[in-house]
Amino acid sequence: MKYALIGCGRISPNHIAAAKANNLEFVGLCDLDDRMLYDKAVKFNLMDVPWYTDYHEMLEKERPELVAIATESGKHAVIALDCIDVGCNLIIEKPIALSLSEADEIIRRARENGIKVCANHQNRFNKSIQKIRDSVDRGRFGRMFYGTAHIRWHRDWEYYSRADWRGTWEQDGGALMNQCIHNIDLLRWMMGDEIKEVVGMTDRLNHEYIEAEDLGIALIKFRNGSYGIVEGTTNVYPRNLEETLYLFGEKGTVKVGGASVNKIEEWRFSDALDDPDEVKRQFCEDPPNVYGFGHTPLYADVIKAIENDREPYVTAQDGRDALELVLAIYKSAATGKIVQFPIKECSTMDFKERFGERKRMR
Repeated sequence: MKYALIGCGRISPNHIAAAKANNLEFVGLCDLDDRMLYDKAVKFNLMDVPWYTDYHEMLEKERPELVAIATESGKHAVIALDCIDVGCNLIIEKPIALSLSEADEIIRRARENGIKVCANHQNRFNKSIQKIRDSVDRGRFGRMFYGTAHIRWHRDWEYYSRADWRGTWEQDGGALMNQCIHNIDLLRWMMGDEIKEVVGMTDRLNHEYIEAEDLGIALIKFRNGSYGIVEGTTNVYPRNLEETLYLFGEKGTVKVGGASVNKIEEWRFSDALDDPDEVKRQFCEDPPNVYGFGHTPLYADVIKAIENDREPYVTAQDGRDALELVLAIYKSAATGKIVQFPIKECSTMDFKERFGERKRMR
């Protein structure tokens, strides 16, 4: 299957490694920066793959069957729509877009053109998360009471100085949209997806050189009567601390943590179907970074979805759902009001003046 990558920055090595592991045929690498192209081509032995700085040219010449979009977030939607229009199936890095109207257009146009679109929420493929999801599907928790997502990370001036788009409303958003959306996706997925209302608070406490938030806290009420709590920040000193998901039900309690929710740390169920110590031993991985091991199985699923003409395991709608929840928290924080679901339209640009102007990078 012919494959091309648009965007050769920080996350691109995970995409390249996953594509190679799944034996995809590389037909193009695209980035505006030649240095990024050279770096990835050398590191992954792709010097014979054509390089492009214009993705339109690449799409026209190479006609890839599958394209991964790993650019800055604000460009995801326009690139995705251009790819859909020429018949390319897609893996779109999170978030799928920065506005609900863009996400809706991706979903609509992909459906009309018979295109498969996967939102790149790779943590759904973690062994730990798959084990937990199986228990949810089997009803082992009984009635679900509440779940909590904690993302306690560190991002400093050096991180933001490497790319001027980071932390901007137009191209990125803040901690919730960039660093926390994976765990926010998992929380919504595990708790039943359908949300009734959200109340949130956000602030920029420690990064005056970005436009968006570095702290977000939210309380979620799901339509099934359960609750969710989100706590996300990039202010933890001096390095990343944890990404943790808790689920509390009538008959079960689970905690999954580690660098990228790869370690089951608590496993308690009234049915005693499995040994908690064995579960914790078996579902404990140590990924080299916060991106985890999920890209390779996500790619494998998308390839099968294309070949078998079915929806990917993680759909464009799933990407929209995660985006909707983050935007709802932003909206509640900005207005000081509870936000009712569903939301018809909202964009990061609605909050352009939320914390005032950012100070210039040193």
